[in-house]
Amino acid sequence: MNEEATTIDRADAEEWASWFQALGDPTRVMILHALASSAKPLTVGEITRRLDVGQSTISHHLAKLADVRFVFVEQRGTSTLWRVNQNCLSCFPSAVDVVMGRIPAEFTDTLEATR
Repeated sequence: MNEEATTIDRADAEEWASWFQALGDPTRVMILHALASSAKPLTVGEITRRLDVGQSTISHHLAKLADVRFVFVEQRGTSTLWRVNQNCLSCFPSAVDVVMGRIPAEFTDTLEATR
């Protein structure tokens, strides 16, 4: 592999570091799993019941996940629904591969879809 193929730029490194940081809490990993395995978007109350964690804690962690675009929020009438960002989650394993130097850096162009 040539040196250029293993280099990532600072902007990508900062973006990916924020993803890893967002996954640094087990509750956030559990929330992502609940949303990713659900057939439909979920309310905070539904997530709270599934995880047996307080509603304010779930809301706090959802905000952190939304900051890095792992999840999206949408309003439907009076309901606030949360859903997983499939683009971001599908790119995450490949971002790990790029960080580890396993695939060409040209892949970073496809990550632009998550921004």
